[in-house]
Amino acid sequence: MIDFAVQGIKLIGKVEKPFVQDHLSKQLIRTLTKVALNYGEVQGAESNKDVIHRVLLVPKELKESRFNLKTQIKSDLLKEIDKAHLALKEGQELVAIFGQSIKTAKLK
Repeated sequence: MIDFAVQGIKLIGKVEKPFVQDHLSKQLIRTLTKVALNYGEVQGAESNKDVIHRVLLVPKELKESRFNLKTQIKSDLLKEIDKAHLALKEGQELVAIFGQSIKTAKLK
């Protein structure tokens, strides 16, 4: 899927690169901030069912953010590749943490 997106980006050409970068960057900011906002909502959950519902949203946003970062990396849209790779790693670690949190919440 990422390669398909990258092919589309590369087909657009150099003239459109700022548009593609702007679009993906705005979407990345939305998903990254949703992770924090959804986690904040978990803190205020009123029941175990509510916790599970809200916790399930966090990994979805994390995964979307990771796909976005991978697409930007493969499309040569990012200047600081090392930081992007660190963010990918942290995102994967957070997915694992929240996966465990979901299992724990479902057991209660």
